[in-house]
Amino acid sequence: MDRVSRRERVKRYRDSDLFEIVEEVFDTSTVMSVLTLKSRGCIKSLKGAISAGKEAKVYWAKDPVDRDLAVKIYLTLTSEFRRSMIKYLAGDPRYEEYRGLSPKKLIYLWARKEFSNLKRMYEAGIRVPEPKCLEKNVLVMEFIGSEGIRAPLLKEAYETGELSLEDLMRIYKEITEIITLIYRKARLVHGDLSEYNIMIFEGKPVVIDVSQAVSIDHPNARSFLEQDLKNITRFFAKAGVEVEDPADLLGDILSSPL
Repeated sequence: MDRVSRRERVKRYRDSDLFEIVEEVFDTSTVMSVLTLKSRGCIKSLKGAISAGKEAKVYWAKDPVDRDLAVKIYLTLTSEFRRSMIKYLAGDPRYEEYRGLSPKKLIYLWARKEFSNLKRMYEAGIRVPEPKCLEKNVLVMEFIGSEGIRAPLLKEAYETGELSLEDLMRIYKEITEIITLIYRKARLVHGDLSEYNIMIFEGKPVVIDVSQAVSIDHPNARSFLEQDLKNITRFFAKAGVEVEDPADLLGDILSSPL
């Protein structure tokens, strides 16, 4: 398809009912990826943004039978974001091809990494959004929430008083079990786990934002795991929960057979 016809096709579909919103950050390539996902039967419509960061936005969407979806679109590659990516890509045997990639292809690789990590965790029985489809920088997954309203982050649920101390004690244990399962069953380490990337849905924790998760064979897997445990311990200790020493948790995870 030549460049002119691509533009015409994008303009034609922008006027259709696929998009309730079309932002200037949606370049032609991203719009084409969304259209491809529609043609594959992955999504029917794309609605408003439900969360936004410097590098990516997450949108509420609908599938062909009107079920809610979350669509994560990686938009930009800043020099800071690239440095952060390399920390998790270098040494992960699954993604050695990252070297020499153009910025756009590096974004595509990062989205593929998140899709793969979600799939491994989901298939291991871990509470993460179920991955549905992937096209370049556009990742389609299960929507965690209802009626287009996303579930609160752990930090938000705590700060608004939605969680009692008893709730927090239970959730702390569930999250330490999730960290263990990610390591033992999915053979991954989240690498950036905190109260900012755990949602509380139907009273239970759901882990999100797993693009940076690394294989347990990564040379820094142990230090990433240690940091995850420290982050979680810090949050729950501050919330008044009696917590275990993160060093003891680390020892338990690493000493058990995989």
